[in-house]
Amino acid sequence: MDADLAALVAVVAIALAFDFTNGFHDAANAIATSVSTRALTPRAALALAATMNLVGAALGTGVAKTVGSGIIATPSGSHGLTVVFAALIGAICWNLLTWRLGLPTSSSHALIGGLVGAALAATSGVFWNGVLDKVVLPMLLSPVIGVVLGYLVHTAILWIFRHAKPSRTTRGFRIAQSVSAAAMGLGHGLQDAQKTMGVIVLALVTAGHQDNFDVPWWVIGAVAAALSLGTYAGGWRIIRTLGRRIVHLDPPRGFAAESAAASVLYATAFVWHAPISTTHTITSAVLGAGATRRLSAVRWGVARNIGVAWVLTMPGAALAAAGSYLLIHWALGT
Repeated sequence: MDADLAALVAVVAIALAFDFTNGFHDAANAIATSVSTRALTPRAALALAATMNLVGAALGTGVAKTVGSGIIATPSGSHGLTVVFAALIGAICWNLLTWRLGLPTSSSHALIGGLVGAALAATSGVFWNGVLDKVVLPMLLSPVIGVVLGYLVHTAILWIFRHAKPSRTTRGFRIAQSVSAAAMGLGHGLQDAQKTMGVIVLALVTAGHQDNFDVPWWVIGAVAAALSLGTYAGGWRIIRTLGRRIVHLDPPRGFAAESAAASVLYATAFVWHAPISTTHTITSAVLGAGATRRLSAVRWGVARNIGVAWVLTMPGAALAAAGSYLLIHWALGT
């Protein structure tokens, strides 16, 4: 095996490792609300989310092409593979740090921050218009939309079932949450799997094994499997934060939050091909649904800590990736 092929294999392997960390880091996105409301047992919820991740990963490649071709321009050959490798290391480091702290931050923004940081360290090109249009604007808008939709959906539920017995309503929405949890798992696979696909395709193009950004079938299968396995492993620290520490959820609020968040994920993936954060979307929808009780029902101190982590994600991952690139560059003496 020549050096360039070995480097490509290493990049694909580390990309799949990132995808696995994405799965267990973001398992909370799909299951925290249904577990916290006791609509599903933890293992049943994880199995459902992992299965829907597999299905979602196979439903489109528009986001993958945005990540692969719309964020950075890497040099060809081994230097370009070093940039991609360093970007993935930076994203993995940020994922592990925030998982250890129990903070539901965005694996998507960690990956994109890693790409930008590694490219800047390598003095490669960054498509700033693409970062602004496809990353920054959706990053700002999706939480706002999530809060509003979560609030409106649960307000509608309160009005529609205003004369129903609370116990019957609770039982009904506990069952309905199986559907909304599946929808979130599908959206997670649809959005997050494609980001890793895009990075692997970027590595293939960089290494000269492909001249376009179409996603091969084997990349779809490998990424879907890694994400599903990571999801089934479960990131319990973050699940506890999202499901219990932000706001107390009952089944109707859980259903409202999951339905609102899944709607945003589908629209951005199929219509705009924008790589938005599933974490930001579901967390903001939980805040919106919880706020229908009263604003004080939301633990705003926890929400503030999460918001700070959101703001730091891209620059934090970028710094880790830049440091990784410089270290690899120095070690190889290139």
